[in-house]
Amino acid sequence: MPKEFKFNKVDPKVLPDTKGKNIDGIRFYEIDGKSYPSVTSVLSLLKKDSLQEWRNKVGESVANWEMGRAARRGKAMHTLVEQYLQNQTPSIRDVLPLGLFKLIRPYVDQIDNIKMLETIMYSKKLTLAGQVDCIAEYNGKLSVIDFKSANKEREEGWIENYFLQTTAYAMMYEELYGEKIDQLVVILACEDGIAQCFIKNKA
Repeated sequence: MPKEFKFNKVDPKVLPDTKGKNIDGIRFYEIDGKSYPSVTSVLSLLKKDSLQEWRNKVGESVANWEMGRAARRGKAMHTLVEQYLQNQTPSIRDVLPLGLFKLIRPYVDQIDNIKMLETIMYSKKLTLAGQVDCIAEYNGKLSVIDFKSANKEREEGWIENYFLQTTAYAMMYEELYGEKIDQLVVILACEDGIAQCFIKNKA
C-alpha cells in the first residue's frame, strides 16, 4: 500500500504571485515591481567555467543532447515525486523516470506534514527567488528537501551547489514565515541504480 502523505500548508498570502521569465539565459521573478534572479541561475554562473570545459571536451552537439536528456529526465522524475506526495496516481509510464522514482521512494516515504511542494519563494535580504521542491518534516525534522537525478553515484563534496541551493530556500522560508528550518535534505536517484540521501543540519 502506498503511503498517505499529510499536508500542513503554510499561508499562501505571504507567497509571491509570479511565474518567472528567462532573460539572456537567466531566470527572473517579478515581485512587487522588482526583478529577483533565481537561485538556480545564480549558482549555475558559479560553475560556468567547468561546464564550458566539459562542452569543449565532448563537443557542442553531444553536450546539448546530454543536457536536454538530463533536463527531461529530471522533470519527469520530479513530476512522479510530486504526484506521489500529493497521493495521486503517477501519470508517467516511461521506464527511466519510473525506475529512478522507485529507487528513491524509500527515502521519499520519510517525508510527512508537507508545508510546500513546488512553491515559489523569495528573499528581500538575499535578493533572490526560486521554486523549492519540498518543505516538510523529514524523519520528524522540518527540512528543505531537494530531488535530483544523475548518471552515476555522487560524493558529498561534488554536490555543494545543491546545499547552497537548499540553504537559500531555507533562508527564504525563515524570512517569510519566521519558522526555523532544521535540516537540508538532498535525495538523489542515479541511472547506475544507486539511490542516495544526503542530510545536513542547517546552522
